[in-house]
Amino acid sequence: MNTEKVKELRAQREHTQAELKRLKTYLEDEVERVIDGGEDSVDAASDIYEREKTLAIIGTLEKKLISIEHALQMAMKGQYGVCEVCHLPIDPARLEAVPSTTTCVRCQEKLERSQRRRLPAAFAMREEE
Repeated sequence: MNTEKVKELRAQREHTQAELKRLKTYLEDEVERVIDGGEDSVDAASDIYEREKTLAIIGTLEKKLISIEHALQMAMKGQYGVCEVCHLPIDPARLEAVPSTTTCVRCQEKLERSQRRRLPAAFAMREEE
């Protein structure tokens, strides 16, 4: 197990958790402000946009946190740096760029292509309803 990478992943986890906490606190404060009537109609549209943007960032950070946790689990099993799909070593440059990855570039591209193929089918099913 690469202890330096584990330290880096733990640091990323702490940073991500802190950022999530900060953004959630910001949203809670915004909701309180709206409930207390501290928002006028002129600023409402801009504020709604900012809150939606913050929610999107929170969603992205939550996904990142899940990836970091998964990579840490892989590291604890002694499998960090090995693609969990093809079981070949992940390129060190990829691990440097995306330390929380658990797939090699080739397998990740295959996963993304298969997800893109499933998305249009999911949208077609919604339109039929």
